[in-house]
Amino acid sequence: MFDLPSLLNKIPDEYKPLAALGIGSLMLVALALFHGAGLHLIFILQKRRERRLRMGRPRVFAGVILFGRSVFLMLALHIVEILLWATALTHAGFIKHAYDAIYFCANAYTTLGMGSLDVGDQWRNISPIIGISGLFTFAWTTSALVDVVSSNGRLIEQLEDEREREMHMRFAMRKGVWEVVQGERAAAQTERERARARAQMSGASFFERLKIWNEERKDEKELRRAGRAEIVELRRKEREDEEKLGAEETPPDPKGKGQQ
Repeated sequence: MFDLPSLLNKIPDEYKPLAALGIGSLMLVALALFHGAGLHLIFILQKRRERRLRMGRPRVFAGVILFGRSVFLMLALHIVEILLWATALTHAGFIKHAYDAIYFCANAYTTLGMGSLDVGDQWRNISPIIGISGLFTFAWTTSALVDVVSSNGRLIEQLEDEREREMHMRFAMRKGVWEVVQGERAAAQTERERARARAQMSGASFFERLKIWNEERKDEKELRRAGRAEIVELRRKEREDEEKLGAEETPPDPKGKGQQ
């Protein structure tokens, strides 16, 4: 089995500082590539979710959660990179215990210092390389975070505008329902008054009045049925309008310029 600590110990002491720089440089480049791929994946997830939020109903809280998720993923990316450094130092035999290696790498990566641990005089050049990798990745993350904050701010602003439009739609729908109910009640009251007037003016018998009342009840049922159908249609239209909020519309080609 390949024994990395034994192989590194065979390096002459005067060349071990250069070997530490070489190992650290390879790790730095690998982590920079890893960090770039991780940020790219976070951006893809952010944009995909933003696109879904813009296409549907306005969910402002979901936009806030999306921003928190992106920040958490960036933090997790740095933690993974610290763990990768710690794994490399442990497998190279520079630090014996994994928890000590994590503590050492976390201090060096965040440029706080090495604490009470050390990797030895010959290999100590690796600690500033870890610090440089932290500076690179933190600066990269800061730049990416500015883009995420800007994009999320635009998303929240759009969702707030759509939320306001949604509230106006619902208010208009409730107003329309109330007008339908009021119209239905007024029509029913008018029909009852007409039925009473007909019964009184004609001097109708009991059975004739009963027939008039039955016709009156039928007319009221028809009015209620029509009113309910109108209310259902109002609510259906309001839901369709809400679903269309944020939908991307392709602007028409002016004067037919896109056609050859």
